[in-house]
Amino acid sequence: MDSVLRLHARIGQRTLLITTAAVPLAGWTVHAVALHRRLAAAKRDPLTGLLRRDAYIARARQVLRRHGEDTAVVLVDQDDFKAVNDTMGHPAGDAVLTATAVRLTAWAGPRASVGRLGGDEPRGSTLSTLRRR
Repeated sequence: MDSVLRLHARIGQRTLLITTAAVPLAGWTVHAVALHRRLAAAKRDPLTGLLRRDAYIARARQVLRRHGEDTAVVLVDQDDFKAVNDTMGHPAGDAVLTATAVRLTAWAGPRASVGRLGGDEPRGSTLSTLRRR
């Protein structure tokens, strides 16, 4: 009977030790996942889902280092974009930007990098694609 009590005590101590270590570890894991998601979201334009300027430039440098002359850069400047917002409203302008982003991303392909470089300008919005030839 004494050995059974010792076994229960040892199991209880191990369980307590594992629980004591697991609870903070689980909390840190949840925090790390949430932080990773927030950092990833900060790299993307919330309207179009395209990379923002800093993330796009970092990705462009990486692709250019790796592939050099076998790379094409395409800039799309949506001139007079303010007129779309003024005449048709901001929801229509947002739809135009989103549709342009979707088409440019589809054209560029999975190995490319597409970013929204502008958007703060009063008259236009600039999108850019970096694609291997």
